[in-house]
Amino acid sequence: MCGITGILGTPDQTKKKIDRMVDVITHRGPDDRGVHIDQKFAFGMRRLSIIDVNKGHQPISNEDDTVTVVFNGEIYNHRSFRPDLISMGHKFKTDSDTESLVHLYEQYGTDMLKKLRGMFGFCIHDKNKNILFIARDFFGIKPIYYRIKREVPGKTNIKKNSTKNESTPTLTSTSTKNEKVINNSSEASEVKKKIISFGSEIKSILEDDSYVPKVNDSAVLNYLSYQYNPLEETMFEDIYRLQPGHYMIVDLSDNTFTTQPYWHYKFNHKSEWDSVDESGLAEEIKKVVEDSVEHHLLSDVPLGSFLSGGVDSGIIVSTVQAIRKKNKQETLSTFTIGFDHVSEQSEAKQVSDMAKTDHNEVIIKFEEYFKELPKIAWHFDEPVADPSAVALYFLAREASKKVKVVLSGEGADELFGGYNIYREPFDTAVIAKLPSFIKKFIVKPISKIPLKMYGLNYIKRAVTALEDRYIGNAYIFKQSEVDKIWPKVLRPNLENPQKAIISNYFDSVNDESDSRKMQYIDINFWLPGDILAKADKMTMAHSLELRVPFLDTQVAKISAKVPDSLKYKDGKTKYILRKAFESVLPQETADRKKLGFPTPIKQWIKDQPDEIRKIILTNSYIKNKFSTVYIQDMIESHISGKSDNARKIYILLMLALWYNIFIDKSIKIH
Repeated sequence: MCGITGILGTPDQTKKKIDRMVDVITHRGPDDRGVHIDQKFAFGMRRLSIIDVNKGHQPISNEDDTVTVVFNGEIYNHRSFRPDLISMGHKFKTDSDTESLVHLYEQYGTDMLKKLRGMFGFCIHDKNKNILFIARDFFGIKPIYYRIKREVPGKTNIKKNSTKNESTPTLTSTSTKNEKVINNSSEASEVKKKIISFGSEIKSILEDDSYVPKVNDSAVLNYLSYQYNPLEETMFEDIYRLQPGHYMIVDLSDNTFTTQPYWHYKFNHKSEWDSVDESGLAEEIKKVVEDSVEHHLLSDVPLGSFLSGGVDSGIIVSTVQAIRKKNKQETLSTFTIGFDHVSEQSEAKQVSDMAKTDHNEVIIKFEEYFKELPKIAWHFDEPVADPSAVALYFLAREASKKVKVVLSGEGADELFGGYNIYREPFDTAVIAKLPSFIKKFIVKPISKIPLKMYGLNYIKRAVTALEDRYIGNAYIFKQSEVDKIWPKVLRPNLENPQKAIISNYFDSVNDESDSRKMQYIDINFWLPGDILAKADKMTMAHSLELRVPFLDTQVAKISAKVPDSLKYKDGKTKYILRKAFESVLPQETADRKKLGFPTPIKQWIKDQPDEIRKIILTNSYIKNKFSTVYIQDMIESHISGKSDNARKIYILLMLALWYNIFIDKSIKIH
């Protein structure tokens, strides 16, 4: 696990900058650093030594130094394809998975991505082709950001060789050692944007003093609704993120680039549902998940696991402990966090007692939580207003005292249908199936009654098309509220494009059930934008590698087979996953409903009202853009107990902290 970064230009332009860019992400890899300066670019990395601790120094090159890589992540199956590469004539200097990438690229070009099983963000320099090949893993577990230079002022379109209804993942570019040119797109000649720099974190890019950070208002507008930024463009103007399952080719002759999708999640067709056997599918899921967990145990350093009171982490911990017991290895260390108001510690202990782990608990108090918020905002690079992210920050800090790697259960809810909201289409089916004239002339008028009435929201959801009401798992400020916070008169020519952002994704699963559509939206937005963003940033803040066995391509493949009837059954979500592991979990854990990570943010805002008001209402961006009268009323209503506006206030709090750190720089972290 590492952090990588790079900048394009001649040595006199890049030499001093690359050192700053590498060192600002020391937290991602305190064990080692490496820099390579070429005539047209420089790249470097910070290393957290996990595999081949003594010899895995980066950058790593092939035998004749024509292919060089910097790499962030882990390739869990690298030992399986190494013998074939050796038989083809490739010579290895280390046992690291990083070097495997070099020779895999030499042999297969961009088709190498088909062979990988793991999480990654890497950059390969191919000297013969005069290109950089940059890739991000399938689900977006590891981040890659890049800064562009606009050749046409006011336009930031980036050509992508993809279509909105693409039905199968494709890898269109292959290469051999003797190829001179990679042609990724028939539209490549039309791409007029140039890449300036890239990195695992935006803060590396910001170390280039030729860039003056400016706020991307479009991203802020979306952030208010989602609690994170779902756009390809970041909160900083001219800085983008490489999308999950995509790679980029940079032509070093002129620094232009193209991006290309190589993988996306695809459901099995509904016509196959009738042939699915419940017991057989449960057994198959168990075997695939166990295999993924075993692959994720690859490590030359101490490894542990996060453990909440839920099903997903319980499955991971029980599986790891069974593997360790079979191999006569040491007991697994597990870690749980709680707060002075709420906690899942008793639920987690049920699993740790049954699995007989070395269990560690930590309690966080409000004063410490609030004190660390600016540092947490700095580590995030962009505001992410998920209160549980702060809990993860402290949990990672505790775990890093004993281990360098942890396993966690992220991804199971998205792949196997774990969120309660995914059951909504079935709950509202009775009304949704009514004749259209009844819905139009009777039900819809009822749904518009401007009074609080039990069941009214149920009716509203039932008569509103999913595409018009579902933007993802978190929906904080509704559009009408956004318009009150940020009146249109204060944002001329800036409309909230949230519906347009996801419309293509809805179209690509048009034939699926509404529940599957919701899953698909979350797999492509909520998962990389919130869940995995906080998993990466909060653990890397403490030089801790987090691995997510559920987000494995083999697990994804079998999850795509699960029919709705086996996701939601007997009043349970993730039914088939629970059934697959019911024999290894305490009964209370196996039956426990999805609750989310409990964080007492509602009470904590009430406990510190003056500081909350000060940070939000004196922030220059908020004062210049938003209606502070509306915001102040919202804060006072929460503090008085009239309304629960905790999540909305928290969104503004994290936005204000981000702005103060990165834009006006009134808060100094280091």
